[in-house]
Amino acid sequence: MTPRDSVEALRARMGEAIVGQQGVIERLLIGLLANGNLLVEGLPGLAKTRAIKALAKNLECAFSRIQFTPDLLPSDVTGTEIYSQETGGFRFQPGPIFADLVLADEINRAPPKVQAALLEAMEERQVTVGGATHRMPPLFMVMATQNPIEQEGTYPLPEAQTDRFLMHVLVTWPSVEEEVEVIRLVRSEEIAAQAQASDAPPAPTPEPIPQAAIFAARREIAAIHAAPAIERYMADLVQATRTPAAFGEDLGRWIEIGASPRASLALDRCGRAHAWLAGRDYVDPEDLRAVAPDVLRHRLRLSYEAQGEGVAPDRVVEEILATVALP
Repeated sequence: MTPRDSVEALRARMGEAIVGQQGVIERLLIGLLANGNLLVEGLPGLAKTRAIKALAKNLECAFSRIQFTPDLLPSDVTGTEIYSQETGGFRFQPGPIFADLVLADEINRAPPKVQAALLEAMEERQVTVGGATHRMPPLFMVMATQNPIEQEGTYPLPEAQTDRFLMHVLVTWPSVEEEVEVIRLVRSEEIAAQAQASDAPPAPTPEPIPQAAIFAARREIAAIHAAPAIERYMADLVQATRTPAAFGEDLGRWIEIGASPRASLALDRCGRAHAWLAGRDYVDPEDLRAVAPDVLRHRLRLSYEAQGEGVAPDRVVEEILATVALP
C-alpha cells in the first residue's frame, strides 16, 4: 500500500469505532502527520479517550495512558532513577511518557509541577533525569484531554504549555441520528465481548498500520508546495492577532495578547497535512482556513472586555478570517 492508502485505511478503521466525530478523527490524523501534540477538549462522554485509543489500536505503536490526578508526581510521568542491587548503582526506570502515543487523560487535574514535566518531552522530544538525557521514540506524540466544565480541583494549563500543543481540538455533541448509531455500536461491542467470554472464536483483527507508512507520509507532506503568497497569508493571520486594532475595532477590544511564532509554524504544518489528506500537492487558502481555529483558539489571550461580552476564541478567529485578505 502507498502511504496515502495506509492513512486512509487508518481513517476508515477509526471511523468504525467512533460515530459522529469525523472532524475529530481528521484532526487526530493531522496531528499525527504533522508530528505535533494535541489538546482535546470536550464534555464528559463525548468519546475523547475512545478516539485516541482507536488511533493507537489501529497503528503499530506503543501506547501509554496517564490518568492525571492532583497527587501525581513528576517522576510518575517521566520516570526516576532506582537503585539496582545487581550493579550496586542507580539505573533509570522510564516512566509512561516513554511511548509512541501518550494519552494524558484530564491533564488539568494535575498540579503545575507535573504539567511542567511534560514541557521538555513535548518540545524537545527528550527528558532529563539525574543529569542524563533520554530521547523519546521517533513517533512520539502527546494527546491530552481536559474537561471544560469542572473547575474545582483542577489547575488551568499555563500559556507556555498550551502554546506547545499543535492544535486545540474541540469535541461537540453528536446529532440525534449519530447518537442512535452510538447506541447500536456499543450494543454490538457488548455482544462481541460476551461471545468472546463464552470461548467463541474471536473475530479476526486486521494488521495495524505500520509506522513506516506514517514516516513516508510525513516526507510527502514536507515536499508539498506552499506558494509565497500562501506563506504571507499564514503570517498575516498571525500578525492580525498581534496588532488587532489595525484589522478592526472589535478585534482591538477583544485581543489582549496575540499568538507566538509557533502559530505560524503550526499553520504551515497543519495546512500541508490538510492538503495532503485532500489529495493535493499544494497548499490552498482553504487548507489554512480549515485548520486556523484549532491552531489559534488556545494561543489567544482575550481581554476582560471580551470575556465580559461572552466572546469566545472561535468568534475572534472567525473575525480574523473574515478580515484578513485572501492571497
